[in-house]
Amino acid sequence: MKTRLTEQFGIRHPMLSAPMALVAGGRLVAAVSDAGGLGILGGGYAGALGGEPDLAQELRLVEGRKFGVGFITWALDRAPQALDEVLKRSPYCVFLSFGDPQPFAAKVHDAKAKLVCQVQTLRHVDQALDAGADAIVAQGAEAGGHGAARATLPLVPEVADYLAKRAPKTLLLAAGGIADGRGLAAAVMLGADGVLIGTRFWASAEALTPQAMTDRAVRATGDDTVRTKAIDRLRGVPWPQEFSFRVLKNKFTDEWAHREAEGDSARQPCERVRRSPGEAGFGYVFDGRRRSCRAAARPP
Repeated sequence: MKTRLTEQFGIRHPMLSAPMALVAGGRLVAAVSDAGGLGILGGGYAGALGGEPDLAQELRLVEGRKFGVGFITWALDRAPQALDEVLKRSPYCVFLSFGDPQPFAAKVHDAKAKLVCQVQTLRHVDQALDAGADAIVAQGAEAGGHGAARATLPLVPEVADYLAKRAPKTLLLAAGGIADGRGLAAAVMLGADGVLIGTRFWASAEALTPQAMTDRAVRATGDDTVRTKAIDRLRGVPWPQEFSFRVLKNKFTDEWAHREAEGDSARQPCERVRRSPGEAGFGYVFDGRRRSCRAAARPP
């Protein structure tokens, strides 16, 4: 399928893999790019919180390929040197999510990289356009991991119409609940030039996902997930108030998902989450796409 995304990014398929923190390592990025999409390495919290994969090591796995690197923008504010190190490796694009991209835009463009910004509201779209984004990813609440409140189906066409009036040359990708060709076709019909896919690759053999989490995910449906702010509060991770986290349900989320207001003063229970992430169920799936997630999973 040819779209403006494939033509402008020089890829065969209108699809980018999401820069999932702790998961999207060099092997996954290389596999996606080799297959005709564009793999984006998960720079995550830019090392600001610790415990993340060695970014330099993961970057070595994508040498000689077209690739991107993504960061959580509010965390990059705390460790801007991480972007400097990445730009030395000549990424094709830098993907910024969850914060104002403006402070980093000039540096990205000066390095001849494309700026891709993920948005969840029209206010975020304005921020991305003010920063000179080459492509915008409209992420709906169906997405796994972090996101906001608006659903993919109404958000994507509204952003498409908005861009048509204000910045018609800016590319648009859809994200959230997209796991196969049907989702891609729907996104294009809604006005997108392509898609960003996360969980479909989260469950792949090349991802850094622990096997126990993959095993749980491939047995799950969308009904088995919950979106909550409690997880981050219990972990002590300072996510902005407008964002929440979709994870697989388990005993921990049954106890805490509805008690978000208590999280800041009750972080001790999350120590067992850090010790046993598989049991804690930090795996997540997009929109109940059980069949697609299983298709990408490691062999049993």
